[in-house]
Amino acid sequence: MAPVGGTAVQDLVALAEIELCGELIIAASAAQERLSLESIDEVLKVAEERDSSRR
Repeated sequence: MAPVGGTAVQDLVALAEIELCGELIIAASAAQERLSLESIDEVLKVAEERDSSRR
């Protein structure tokens, strides 16, 4: 529920998680078979995160 003053507070972490879930749903619906763990990591850009954290 939004505060009475009309100011909505955005939770950036929650918004990012929702965006990632959407990307997974799109990838899963476009796939002919179940997504492999590697495919899921690619959609979620897990490898990119690991690479950037090593720098």
